[in-house]
Amino acid sequence: MKISTKGRYALRMMIDLAENSNGNYVALKDISIRQEISLKYLEQIVTLLGKAGLIRSLRGPAGGYMLSRRPDEYTAGDIIRATEGALSPVDCVDEGSVSCKRYGTCPTIDFWQGLYNVINEYINDTTLQDLLDKQKSINPPDYNI
Repeated sequence: MKISTKGRYALRMMIDLAENSNGNYVALKDISIRQEISLKYLEQIVTLLGKAGLIRSLRGPAGGYMLSRRPDEYTAGDIIRATEGALSPVDCVDEGSVSCKRYGTCPTIDFWQGLYNVINEYINDTTLQDLLDKQKSINPPDYNI
């Protein structure tokens, strides 16, 4: 399993929104500049995040994007799944998939299910606020005058 640039950039974009919104909408072009991600690619990502209800948008001169909830109410899993879909390492442990005929006798199914559980536990235990706090510790605000 490999997370695509959409998933990685979606996390960065959501951190940027949490960091820069202050209750106002943030222009996508500003995020594009700060994150060094093309505007066209961010437009694809915001479409997915909007459909998942993770962000709100407003058109017009004061428009842009903002989080629809507080950063501590998002998990990394919410964000990554909105852009990547299911994160199962193999199809047979994907929720809602038709299991193969060997599912009940497969000697590896417990391994794959265990890996899937570890992945989900980790991404569901990490909030956007956790990532934002980490960002702030790496890049503290510069108060030079």
